[in-house]
Amino acid sequence: MLHSIVHGEDTALPPLLIVPGLFGSARNWGVVARHLSARRKVIALDMRNHGDSFRSDDHSYPAMAGDLAEVIAAQGRACDVLGHSMGGKASMMLALTRPGLVNRLVVADIAPVSYGHAAYHKGLIHDMKALRIDDLTSRSEADRRLAETVKDPATRAFLLQSLELRDGPVRWKLNLDALEKNLPLILSWPALPEGTAFPGPVLFLYGTKSTYVTAEGRAAIAPLFPRAQYQGVDAGHWLHAERPREVETAVEDFLSHSTVG
Repeated sequence: MLHSIVHGEDTALPPLLIVPGLFGSARNWGVVARHLSARRKVIALDMRNHGDSFRSDDHSYPAMAGDLAEVIAAQGRACDVLGHSMGGKASMMLALTRPGLVNRLVVADIAPVSYGHAAYHKGLIHDMKALRIDDLTSRSEADRRLAETVKDPATRAFLLQSLELRDGPVRWKLNLDALEKNLPLILSWPALPEGTAFPGPVLFLYGTKSTYVTAEGRAAIAPLFPRAQYQGVDAGHWLHAERPREVETAVEDFLSHSTVG
């Protein structure tokens, strides 16, 4: 079972699963999860090979969708699901292959297409692997060292949330070898049987400064998610970190006003 951080209490409303993207974790979504838990139970996850969840050589979308299905089965009822980037693809795969488990779906800044960002992500993995961490005692020093290769402060802050400095030896809470090996799968989108579609309501929440949801992406979305709607947020790809209040409002409005069935 995936490691999770639970916010709020069970109510009559369906629980909400939050499914982070590549290099992300339940902790990255803590502020958003707490605000969304005012009216429902919110379960923020560490995906396989991330955070405190299990390690595996298999990092395919069918496998990740199976992990999500296991979490939902433990709730005893269908859930609403919010997935970002890689987590958005895993959430789409779940909705398309096991639609009875998903009431409403929010997909944050990703589309069911293949992306050509392998060099960028492989570079980040290389930078994390190359970082000297054995003698680190502070996150500020880790940031100073990582700045030699990762120039963007927001990217460094995001990556360093997965650096464990307190419990035991300093280590990355990411299975960097498995993620590197599986990058082609993570950036791709699996072929599905013709006619596959999710009948429920879906919100595609995208960053207006991001290039992840394009005209090509919308063309791929249309047959798979016939009830798709779109909403832009003035942010880049990590919209939940840049504009958390806007993301919370958009998600809550969608969950409150969209009807299942």
